[in-house]
Amino acid sequence: MWLIYAIGASVFAALTSILAKIGIDGVNSTLATAIRTVVVLAMSWAMVFITNTQGGILDISRRSWIFLILSGAATGLSWLCYYRALQIGDASKVVPIDKLSVVLTMILAAVILHEQFTVKSIIGCILIGAGTMLMVL
Repeated sequence: MWLIYAIGASVFAALTSILAKIGIDGVNSTLATAIRTVVVLAMSWAMVFITNTQGGILDISRRSWIFLILSGAATGLSWLCYYRALQIGDASKVVPIDKLSVVLTMILAAVILHEQFTVKSIIGCILIGAGTMLMVL
């Protein structure tokens, strides 16, 4: 089931980039990010109520709150940078660089979460990095 959601995330991320590039024309990138964030916020809370999971908010630990807030801050900073880059750069160059987050995530997962690299994941990481460089240079 995770694979279906991951593919969905990839498809919607691709649509996000194209729709954002079209929509950001003539709009301040920070304002565009704020508008996007309001939509994401509304959709997220709608899903909480649709799935009737709002009661779980009281069960969230202090540690989880801290890391969820930090994750939200990182997301906000990522979106602000992404929209500004998308506004002034070509989507075909901005998006591959943004996707270098895959390589950075793998490195951070190994360092912070102690996840193990396999030969396959190391090769994939190198190929993603090399492919990104080929696409943007």
